[in-house]
Amino acid sequence: MYKDILGKGWPFPIAAGLNKRLALVGGDEKIRQSIWLILSTAPGERQMLSEFGCGIHELVFEANTAALRGVLQGKVQDALARWEPRIDVLDVRIEAPPDARNYLLIRIDYRVRANNSLYNLVYPFFVNEGAG
Repeated sequence: MYKDILGKGWPFPIAAGLNKRLALVGGDEKIRQSIWLILSTAPGERQMLSEFGCGIHELVFEANTAALRGVLQGKVQDALARWEPRIDVLDVRIEAPPDARNYLLIRIDYRVRANNSLYNLVYPFFVNEGAG
């Protein structure tokens, strides 16, 4: 029942199903893919919806510092609040693994509004600076 509310759509990335037709995905998996798509898209990248996306891509050359992590956290929360109305973002944490200074892990805890299910997603964010 709730999967009808969440909707169905093309998978990300687009792929053919077993019968060589376009496979559709729905429910909680569609929401997970939507979050990934929001984080992977830079504003201005989509022709007909130029504001869509998350502005984290402009930060890839910044130094890996606590200030960068704070800016990333704010941008992720703002983008998900604006572009994914099917969820409530509970927490966004930016972690820097001690063994790798050239990437950060964006950990997102969220609740699906239709069924109150709790999920988390980890999005890797690669920075080219590596200092900090």
